[in-house]
Amino acid sequence: QVQLVESGGGSVQAGGSLRLSCLASGYTASGYTYNKLNMAWFRQTPGKEREAVAAVDRDGSTSYADSVKGRFTISRDNAKSTLYLKMDSLKPDDTAVYYCAADQSTVREWYEDYEYRIWGQGTQVTVSS
Repeated sequence: QVQLVESGGGSVQAGGSLRLSCLASGYTASGYTYNKLNMAWFRQTPGKEREAVAAVDRDGSTSYADSVKGRFTISRDNAKSTLYLKMDSLKPDDTAVYYCAADQSTVREWYEDYEYRIWGQGTQVTVSS
């Protein structure tokens, strides 16, 4: 069974930076190949729908939500089976639980959570003003 484990969350003041990581395991036994996975970060706050943050597909193409463009950078290290999200110039509105997501099927709408069948447990990011 494929597992995604996020880390790197925490509390930071506005203007600060954090780097989230998402380590994948169990994908080989499940018939997946890590470098064929389309990966994404989503976030969610209580009472709100899950929101797409950024995505990187199997070819390395990246996409970003307008709210984070220019401040966040998504990347992947296939050799380490790890997805990253570097977050700079953080704002209180970035406070949320951040989730890593993946799917080996073709993703047509990267910002839709139903496109991804594999999810991590989430990591909390809190930005204070």
